Amino acid sequence: QVQLVESGGNLVQPGGSLRLSCAASGATFSFYNMNWYRQAPGKERELVAGISRYGVANYADSAAGRFAIFRDNVKNMVYLEMNNLKPEDTAVYYCNAVKVVGDTRVFWGQGTQVTVSS
Repeated sequence: QVQLVESGGNLVQPGGSLRLSCAASGATFSFYNMNWYRQAPGKERELVAGISRYGVANYADSAAGRFAIFRDNVKNMVYLEMNNLKPEDTAVYYCNAVKVVGDTRVFWGQGTQVTVSS
């Protein structure tokens, strides 16, 4: 069982930056691919960025060039650095862990609110 706790969400002006953090505990962190999803009001949850257990990152088109995902396998942390934020980035951001060694399991955090508004 993996526990995921997100932090770092806030109200920020357009063009601003935020760093989201996700602390993982309860399992071998390096066995997991880690992802950030977001869900805006009235919309489906969507993948924003992911990073494999080997550190290979991938991004949604909406995030490419503005967001960066990285992980620290010693601290059991995954981060989402968000720059040049836009109002359409407003959403609840969720940390997601997918176990890729042994049996497949999926875990979610509780989410952190990001609001981009002037």
